[in-house]
Amino acid sequence: MQKFSNCKLIVVVDINPSAAESLCREFGGQAKSNWEEIVLRRDIDIVIVSTVNKFITPIAIAVAGAGKYVLCEKPLGRNSKEAQTILNAAKESHAVVKTGFNHRHHPAIAKAKQLQEQGHIGALTFLRCRYGHGGRPGYEKEWRASRELCGGGELLDQGVHVVDLFRWFAGEFSEAFGYTPTCFWNMEVEDNGFAMFRSGDGVVAMMHTSWTQWKNLFSFEVFGKDGYLVVEGLGGSYGPETLRVGRRRREGGAPEEQTFTFQGPDLSWEHEWQEFLSAIESNERPIGDGWDGYQANRMIEAVYESAKTGRVVKL
Repeated sequence: MQKFSNCKLIVVVDINPSAAESLCREFGGQAKSNWEEIVLRRDIDIVIVSTVNKFITPIAIAVAGAGKYVLCEKPLGRNSKEAQTILNAAKESHAVVKTGFNHRHHPAIAKAKQLQEQGHIGALTFLRCRYGHGGRPGYEKEWRASRELCGGGELLDQGVHVVDLFRWFAGEFSEAFGYTPTCFWNMEVEDNGFAMFRSGDGVVAMMHTSWTQWKNLFSFEVFGKDGYLVVEGLGGSYGPETLRVGRRRREGGAPEEQTFTFQGPDLSWEHEWQEFLSAIESNERPIGDGWDGYQANRMIEAVYESAKTGRVVKL
């Protein structure tokens, strides 16, 4: 908050008092342990909900119902039903809900979107994404391994970012098919998610998200009739963030390529926050809002249903 002169941190709520106090010592504000105390406070305009998935919905409903702006960390609840209840509460009180899809604000992804909109790769043909890490010792005992706490495993955890990007680049999809195996970790949720989506106009999107990737990986590819966009890395442990832009030669042969490299720390959350503030000030829809969170959950649920039934699921 220190970087934003028009913002002030008022309250930090955490069931672990020492965690809240530590953050307040760094950024100011009061430390609390009961979120219900802050819902009706008039000195609070925006609430960031960043909790274990199970608790996102009741908090977001209360905050949105009080008419405050809400930034919910992804996913927007454990499923589309929970997401819908959040949207209903926001609609009744004319509140604005934003889903924490910070990947849209990574510079390589944002640049790729800009180039796509400018027509650099022509009409879309397909998208492909691989995203994963390897967990850590004891990962099967952490909260992400609990269906009750999370609603799903790796498909929902990192996969929800992927399907949001698919929608951002290609629009709505009409069919889903997938598998959700648990390959390594002794847990009740999937540690791998394999999925394929198809839109009404024939664009296909394929994804694999994994907790058995072992070495962190992010690769997002967008192909069109005239070229392609390939984003690799997210900075930090995922490696340098790059965008490779390819243009198909009419005569065939190796394409023309240009590579953009984005150095420095991951500022996607900072850019996301700035965009949210700008949307509030201009009374516009934020990028990656509650509706996007709801639709992403619908896509994830369709894959879970497909994995259970072995059939293509209509969206």
